[in-house]
Amino acid sequence: QVQLVESGGGLVQPGGSLRLSCSASGSIFSFNAGRWYRQAPGKQRELVAAITSGGSTNYADSVKGRFSISRDNAKNTVYLQMNSLKPEDTAVYNCNAEYYTGYYRQLNRYWGQGTQVTVSS
Repeated sequence: QVQLVESGGGLVQPGGSLRLSCSASGSIFSFNAGRWYRQAPGKQRELVAAITSGGSTNYADSVKGRFSISRDNAKNTVYLQMNSLKPEDTAVYNCNAEYYTGYYRQLNRYWGQGTQVTVSS
């Protein structure tokens, strides 16, 4: 069984920074790819950033130049560094990550529990 635990959300003023972490525990062989999504009240869930097994990254246009996704394979962790935060970045952020798990090293996708990010003065 694999669990993803997110941390790092909170309240920050416009222009501030936060770093979200998403760490996995359990029967993990290796980390494959990771993504961060967000959903604001009344809006659809949005893919914010993604990182592949090779380290290539992609970002939503709304966060390019401000957010950075990274990974630590040894810790089975994916990060989202958020700089120059704006009120419109306020949302619940969820990580979604793929791991090879178990005896047969199957590729499975898991979701974190979500963490609230609020940008307000």
